[in-house]
Amino acid sequence: MCMSFVKSLVSPLKTLVEAKYFNNFIVAVILFNAFTLGLETTQLGKSNAATLHIIDFVILLVFTIELVLKLVVYRGQFFKSGWNWFDFIIVAISWAPTSGALSVLRAFRILRVLRLFSVVPQMRRVIGALGHSLPGMASVIGVLGIIFYVSAVLATKLFGQHPDANMQEWFGSIGASAYTLFQIMTLESWSMGIVRPTMELFPESWLFFVPFIIITSFAVLNLFIGIIVDAMQVMHEEEGKPEQTFATKEDILRLEAKLDALLKK
Repeated sequence: MCMSFVKSLVSPLKTLVEAKYFNNFIVAVILFNAFTLGLETTQLGKSNAATLHIIDFVILLVFTIELVLKLVVYRGQFFKSGWNWFDFIIVAISWAPTSGALSVLRAFRILRVLRLFSVVPQMRRVIGALGHSLPGMASVIGVLGIIFYVSAVLATKLFGQHPDANMQEWFGSIGASAYTLFQIMTLESWSMGIVRPTMELFPESWLFFVPFIIITSFAVLNLFIGIIVDAMQVMHEEEGKPEQTFATKEDILRLEAKLDALLKK
């Protein structure tokens, strides 16, 4: 009796869960929760901590009810989606006790805002594209790592032997050189802060720094952008392809029965 009652609710609950207005409501709750969690860090929030705590509990109940509804509708299929696992873990962390050893997990309530990635299709597509681009990005990172290692060794040998204090700080070891080159790659105070002081001691050092900046800051960065754009294009094309349907065994038997009936006429 109970199982039949639950089954009778699945269809209307599925309509509710998959409705656009329900998804928009969850998005609005996530954004409001982001606002209230940020408000807790202000003086106004500290003076209204009790009210914010009640609001936070109500929002957590909304998220929990949403997950329960999805579990009822999709049952075992629910855990086949990585995004559902993502939502489930975030909500579970939010139920961590406010005191004791696990109280530190309460600080991770702000991770609920990341649920926007799972409920907003456009954001989900971007995250999916990032995932698809990881193999290509790993190759680019490998190339960048080799360039950094070679450049760090060169910089240490070329500039790190000088007794000047700045040279020792910037290029005194491979680690120091790699960190300095990373700062140069990000173009953070690279000219007046590092390169020009180095050129005062080594006038020809621009022959090293200019190619390094061109390769790392411009060429490699564009490679990253190109890989991500290509991954997004591939995902867009896959979404545009019509879904392939395959005949089941029952469909084949049904067709054979119809053919037999036609042949007997």
